[in-house]
Amino acid sequence: MPSLTSDTGAPDGIPPVLAEVVRDGFVEGHHRGSLVVLAPDGSIEKSLGDPGSPFFPRSSNKPVQASAMLRSGLDLSGARLALATASHSGEPFHLDLVRRMLAENNLSESDLQCPAELPLDQGEAERALAAAGPDGQAARSRLFMNCSGKHAAMLHACVVNGWPTETYLDPGHPLQKLIAETLESLSGDAVSHVGTDGCGAPLMAISLTGLARAFRAIALAPPDSPEGRVADAMRTHPEYVAGTQRSDTWLMREVPGVIAKVGAECVQAVAFPDGRALAFKIYDGGNRALGPVLARTLATLGVDSPVLDRIADSPLMGGGRKVGEVRAAF
Repeated sequence: MPSLTSDTGAPDGIPPVLAEVVRDGFVEGHHRGSLVVLAPDGSIEKSLGDPGSPFFPRSSNKPVQASAMLRSGLDLSGARLALATASHSGEPFHLDLVRRMLAENNLSESDLQCPAELPLDQGEAERALAAAGPDGQAARSRLFMNCSGKHAAMLHACVVNGWPTETYLDPGHPLQKLIAETLESLSGDAVSHVGTDGCGAPLMAISLTGLARAFRAIALAPPDSPEGRVADAMRTHPEYVAGTQRSDTWLMREVPGVIAKVGAECVQAVAFPDGRALAFKIYDGGNRALGPVLARTLATLGVDSPVLDRIADSPLMGGGRKVGEVRAAF
């Protein structure tokens, strides 16, 4: 079984190579990053690079955001709560549920403040473009945007608490303040910087180690707690967290008790029901490296499942055929 070795990086502070790009047997590129693995007791078991420095977790933070919404008094469960944690693919069942979540609160797509986008799923995106005709812009929708489930849940939390819906993305809004407090309490980190995510929501910087701690806390939380309810929804409805063709869904379906959430710019966090957790970030944002790095890390933790081969598959094409791959380099 492969193993991780703790490392603070390459010479002169250059981050270590986590994946390499191999074409026709020739290494033509590298993806560098940082990674941390927590032991069942929460201590750092292995690390590569610099997992202690602040970074933006991007959508890997959504389970924390959903936990904060439940802490506010929002009563969501099942597929609705899973969708609140989602970077969904824009498949019909995702869109149908977002519409229902909005309608249940007398809201509509126009109340969402995420940008209009195409679905993440390539087939769904092609169908949306074909249906729109020559005007490609008309194919884009706020519902299609992968964060629309989270935004619908945020609006629902505002309705429940009597908070303004027009400013729900303002960092000073009561909901966003509660999200920051929840992130700090679960991660053990202070939020060091606040930016703007791709969906328009406040984006809060913590460390990779803090992200792994937050996922560990959610995975281990009592079933009736906000965090435990989030974990249960993700485990029970993984197709709503991502989509039928996505690695988060595959992993949560095939490995009992795991919770997993990807983030933009190649961020990934995973936690196990025994307290183990991992988080990594590829610094160039190359998502083609995510699957190979995730699969290798899971293998080092003793995960033995056919799903790892599926997750690790990241082919390089040449002339319409596979001529190489992106593969883990540790």
